[in-house]
Amino acid sequence: MSVAGCGTHTAQLLDRNGATVAAANVLTEVEWNRVLDGTSAARALIQPDGDCCGRLGNVGSWRNRLVLFRDGQYVWDGPVTSVTWSLGEVEILAEDISVWLGDRVPHESKSFTNVDLSEIAQWLIDDAFAPDDPGHKVKVIGKAGISGSRSYTAGVGQSGDHLDQLAEAGIDYTVIGSTVLLLPETHLVSVGRLSDADLPDGLEVSDDGKALVTRWIVEGSDDSGVIGSDGGVDPVYGLHERYVQMTEITDTASAVEAAKARRRTSAQVPVFIDTQQVTISPLAAIDVPNLVPGWALDITSSSTCRKVTQRLKITGVKVTETGGDETTPGTESVQVQVAAAATEVA
Repeated sequence: MSVAGCGTHTAQLLDRNGATVAAANVLTEVEWNRVLDGTSAARALIQPDGDCCGRLGNVGSWRNRLVLFRDGQYVWDGPVTSVTWSLGEVEILAEDISVWLGDRVPHESKSFTNVDLSEIAQWLIDDAFAPDDPGHKVKVIGKAGISGSRSYTAGVGQSGDHLDQLAEAGIDYTVIGSTVLLLPETHLVSVGRLSDADLPDGLEVSDDGKALVTRWIVEGSDDSGVIGSDGGVDPVYGLHERYVQMTEITDTASAVEAAKARRRTSAQVPVFIDTQQVTISPLAAIDVPNLVPGWALDITSSSTCRKVTQRLKITGVKVTETGGDETTPGTESVQVQVAAAATEVA
C-alpha cells in the first residue's frame, strides 16, 4: 500500500540533451510542488562528495535540468533557474517546463474561430516551443467543452500570459515532468481519500469573500469592439461586478463564453481546505506521485465547525524531505491544498 510521508528522494542534474551532469549522492534537503494553472518549483540542497563538487561547479541556469525521484519513481523535472555555491553545499532552484512560456512569444500570427479552448491552448504551447524545444509534450486529458474565437499576433504578448488567460476562460492546465496536461475545469476524478485520521494536526477550512463576482464583463480586442457579460444581482450576495479585457478575443460569442466561464468559478463564495501548514499522516493511504492538480480527493472532516464531506479539486501539492545523510533517510512531509469549485459550494 502506498502511503504519504515515508518516501526517500534522489536527484540528478542533466544536460539539455539528457546526459547526466551530476548526481546528488548526498541530498540533505529537497522540496518540490505541483500547482494548478501555474508553474511549479523545486529546491535541492546537495552536499558535494568525491568528484561531485567539480561537476556541480559546472551546473548553470537554463543549461541544465533538475530531475527528482521519490522511491525511484520520477516525480519532478524542470530547468535550473538559480544555483548558489557555499561552503560544503550547493543549492539548486528549478521551475517546471512551463517557465519557458514566460520567456516566449507567439512565433506566427494565428486566428481561431469557434474552436475548443484545448485546441487553442495546445497551439500556444507548441508554437512557443517550436524554435527551441527542451523536450515538451502536451497531453489533452479532455476537451474544455467551451468554444471560442481568438487571435494572436506574432511577437505580441508572452505565450505564458496567453495561456493563463485561457485558463481563466474555462480550461485547466498542470505540468508533470516534461508534459503539460490540459483538462476541463469540470474534471473531478478522485485519486484518493482523506479523513480526520489522516490529518492528525487538523486542517483549516476557509471561504474567500474577495473571490466573489456575480457579474463579469469581458471586452475583446480594441479592433473588434466586442463586449460580453454574464450574471447580475445575486439574491444572497448582492451585486459584485468585475471588468477585464482579453485582447485575443475577436467576437461577442467568445466574450460571453469567457464571462460565463469566469462567473462559474466566482458566482458563490468559494470554500478552500488548506493543509499547507499540516502534514498528512505517514499512515495515510495516499499515492503521492498521483497527487496531481486538476484531479480530486474525497475529503471527510468534522474537526472544525464547518463540516466537509465532499470531492474537492487538488489545487496544490508540496513535498519536502529534510535531515537525511548517506546512511539515514530524512523525514518527509506531504501537504496538499484542495478547493471546492464555486458551482459546488451550495
